[in-house]
Amino acid sequence: MRFENIGRPMEILLVEDSLSFARITIQALRKGQVEHRMTWFADGNRASDFLFQRGIYTRAPEPDLILLDLGLPGKDGRELLREIKSDGILHSIPVVVMTASSAWEDMQECERLGVASYMTKPINLPKFLSLVHELNHYWHEDMIVPVV
Repeated sequence: MRFENIGRPMEILLVEDSLSFARITIQALRKGQVEHRMTWFADGNRASDFLFQRGIYTRAPEPDLILLDLGLPGKDGRELLREIKSDGILHSIPVVVMTASSAWEDMQECERLGVASYMTKPINLPKFLSLVHELNHYWHEDMIVPVV
């Protein structure tokens, strides 16, 4: 049983190289009253180390939701997404791609890899918050509550 999930905020990993867009995302989540803890990385290499608990991130929490930009310095978001979805543990974490790319190839690849949603910037904030609330609800439904 995953008792550690009960009563804790959702762990969100934001991988976004734009400071202004990261701020918008953080503010939207606050205004949307999504109880969460967020870790933010501006490059794919550090995010990969965090996700795979390498180096200084050996005790990093596993995120419940990943918000991912595709155009990242270091390891590209596309490559990071492929790593996440090919890992036996991480593949089940919902990933929301939030990117400036409206390229059909990117959309198709992300869909093939099973992302929860693909959103192009500028993001429709009400739609984004609705999706996060839906994922948060799904995450809470997946918890196991002990029977007394």
